[in-house]
Amino acid sequence: MTDWDYPSPFTLALTPQPSDIDGLDHTNNAVYVRWCEQAGWAHSEALGLSLADYRRLDRAMAIREGHYEYLLPSFEGEALVLGTWLTASDGRLTMERRFQLRRASDGVTLVRGRWALVCIEISSGKPRRMPAAFLDIYDKAVVTLTG
Repeated sequence: MTDWDYPSPFTLALTPQPSDIDGLDHTNNAVYVRWCEQAGWAHSEALGLSLADYRRLDRAMAIREGHYEYLLPSFEGEALVLGTWLTASDGRLTMERRFQLRRASDGVTLVRGRWALVCIEISSGKPRRMPAAFLDIYDKAVVTLTG
């Protein structure tokens, strides 16, 4: 059984549905990207920052780059667990979020992902410094690689 890449992941239990399956009879890669987005939002909300907070503060952490490594397929009805972490922050403008999707039955990693995030002003779309609320909440959640 593989370990999580980082300690104490925020996790979502997922199961591919018939609509997630592509012509090769496995979960379509675009579904993994959607799941990462769901996990990122759920983690942010669990930490205390919701979309309503983003709008109130006129700031958001936007995805500047996304990288995904598809290691093994998943299939309809298979129990999966998606873990996510904040793994870096410059305390000003940028953060990094990582993802790891594992098969629940044996813990084998199927997908890894990484996002480079940048703080933007929602009203203009321009990069802006993170507000104090982001620093207070997100920076405390940043984890580092173990081992």
